[in-house]
Amino acid sequence: MTGRIITSDHRVYDLPALLAWNVTYTGGIPCDSFTVTCLYDRAMAEPLHLAAGFLAMREGEVMLRGIVDEYAVELTEAGASVTVSGRGYAARLLDNESRPVTYQGATLAEIVRCHVTPYGISAAEIAPISASSVYTVASGTSQWKALEDFCRTYGGFSPRFRRDGKLLATPETDSGQRLVISDDSPVLSCALREDHYGVLTEVLVIDKTRNVSYSVQNPDMIARGGQCRRVVYTPGQSTWAAMRYTGEYQIRRSREEERTAEVKLPGTFLAFPGDTVRLELETVGLTGEYRVAEAENEASSEKGETITLTLRERM
Repeated sequence: MTGRIITSDHRVYDLPALLAWNVTYTGGIPCDSFTVTCLYDRAMAEPLHLAAGFLAMREGEVMLRGIVDEYAVELTEAGASVTVSGRGYAARLLDNESRPVTYQGATLAEIVRCHVTPYGISAAEIAPISASSVYTVASGTSQWKALEDFCRTYGGFSPRFRRDGKLLATPETDSGQRLVISDDSPVLSCALREDHYGVLTEVLVIDKTRNVSYSVQNPDMIARGGQCRRVVYTPGQSTWAAMRYTGEYQIRRSREEERTAEVKLPGTFLAFPGDTVRLELETVGLTGEYRVAEAENEASSEKGETITLTLRERM
């Protein structure tokens, strides 16, 4: 893999051969991220000082487009090296706050135009959804949250970013990619975690205008002794169907990280967020289809190339 810096005055600088690198994909929040290390010489001082953008390239393909957060030059017995690190384009929306604004019947395209486009981000896809009520962005809200809350409230999905830095403001679809990991696969490590913290047992949805409520429960967690309730207020004149959906959606979101598997394999870029991994690891009792939530790819001369996949059960 190679690294390329884009300076604030739009110059392009190719980094020397990388000694070590790490590219982690999430698709959303926390942001995609990168860290690369290469040899350093004094001629790199100015482009590093002005570094704004970064491209991770592999065989001519863009593997990640991001922003540079920091660089560090280090001198040791082995010589001088520099490490450059940063995040994906979601960081541009996280780092900027919106002014307070209220929309009446806003569309997602309008939200993207007001809260995304001004930060140099283009959208590859925008779902045709609109607000069924007044949508308010409070003071101090990040541009990312302004976008994400709209998508979740009126579309039931979270926005995400492609590797090339373009926004996907649409529900996630099956990429068609399948990776099978079995007892015969060269698994370097495997861990299973089940975390009940934050998994909701009940959501009480209240219509503030009509002063009516609707309770949605999670019988599976209740049967396991859980007790975690949330109260959610909805705009006036909500239908029973909308209130039920709101409660079910909150419970479903709380369960997303309940059961997580982490598998480390030799090689890199074997799978990406949204892909499906079929686990057939009878040794640890892991079977079934899982969604890739995070893919951490790293390489160095000492450890070679590896990928660590964070997997969650498909809901």
